[in-house]
Amino acid sequence: MHKPRLSRLDWVFENEPVYFVTTATANRQSILATTVTHAAFTEFAVQASGHGAFVGRYVLMPDHLHLFVAFASEAPTLSDWMKSLKNRLSKALRTEGIPAPHWQKGFFDHVLRSAESYSEKWQYVAQNPVRHGLVQQVSDWSYQGEIHALERR
Repeated sequence: MHKPRLSRLDWVFENEPVYFVTTATANRQSILATTVTHAAFTEFAVQASGHGAFVGRYVLMPDHLHLFVAFASEAPTLSDWMKSLKNRLSKALRTEGIPAPHWQKGFFDHVLRSAESYSEKWQYVAQNPVRHGLVQQVSDWSYQGEIHALERR
């Protein structure tokens, strides 16, 4: 059973909020930072806009994923959307011969309160591959990008 959202968040934004989301693999398996998984993620994220979900910046780490997403009013819930995302990436992982389970249950989400917090949060998230010793510079990490510009004016 999921905890209900706090009703005070309904009035924080004039428009739809931007969520910062993190989800991790089961047992922190290093299975996400691959060309196949990245392609499946970007394909899903591009198609999601047709359903009212707009993915901003993201970074796929070996054992977890960070992303920013905003939803139009007719979009699915964040929980339903995350379930679909995990299912799509699990399908790609299975084609690579990686058996389930692929995901930890649930995910972490945080509602961003300003354009400044989006930029600040992204600067921190973008450094993940460097902090983990995977690359020397952020720009060297292949498994990151931006599908839609979500910065608020």
